[in-house]
Amino acid sequence: MARVDLNSDLGESFGIYKIGNDEAVISYVTSVNIACGFHAGDPLVMEDTVKKALENNVAVGAHPGFPDLLGFGRRNMVISPREAKAYIIYQVSALNGFVKALGGEMQHVKPHGALYNMAAKDYKLARAIAEGVFAVDREIILMGLAGSQLIKAGKEIGLRTASEVFADRHYTSEGVLVSREIAGSVIHDKEEAAERVLEMVLQGQVSALDGGKINLQADSICVHGDNQEAKELVEHIRKVLNDAGIKVMALKQR
Repeated sequence: MARVDLNSDLGESFGIYKIGNDEAVISYVTSVNIACGFHAGDPLVMEDTVKKALENNVAVGAHPGFPDLLGFGRRNMVISPREAKAYIIYQVSALNGFVKALGGEMQHVKPHGALYNMAAKDYKLARAIAEGVFAVDREIILMGLAGSQLIKAGKEIGLRTASEVFADRHYTSEGVLVSREIAGSVIHDKEEAAERVLEMVLQGQVSALDGGKINLQADSICVHGDNQEAKELVEHIRKVLNDAGIKVMALKQR
């Protein structure tokens, strides 16, 4: 039986600003990636989101990003490997504090936004991220773009890795995500998203924006929590996966 994790990026509200559809999405996913205060989130939001995840029996992951609240962590930054490692240790440890305080256990770490996309191509950055995760807890799973340098670095350092695919994003022919600045990069139609998910999970491939096919491994499927159709997308995808006989379960249960 095919098995896959279904995740979403949550806890991205900040202060008085509410972002995302956390309460609507959390009951349909098996893992969540929680912002750690650099690109989004704050201590109260972090604590509340961890609590909601544990109450819903959803696995908790840290979602560390660049220190860029104004750009929501989606702007590239030039940082050294030492800085990257320190950023990861700082953010993952902060979220892990709430997880432990509430009686849970952290499942994974998934970098956010520009940090995630840059680490997909830049091995030195990817290695620094992997080293940061390993320094906090070598049992934590490192989640990254399928086929990326982050997955390679995580395996080489001795971490368990999870290859991630995206239900609501298009890919380039090189297997990376199409920039959000390009029209059509984000998928909003639930039928299109579900069709692509089945292709990725069952066939290990997906159609690129230019029409070609990309081979990839799908351990976890992401639906972005800040997508306006997030609840509709994740609910429909979960149903389609179940109807296809695919077991939807958290990474730690596999």
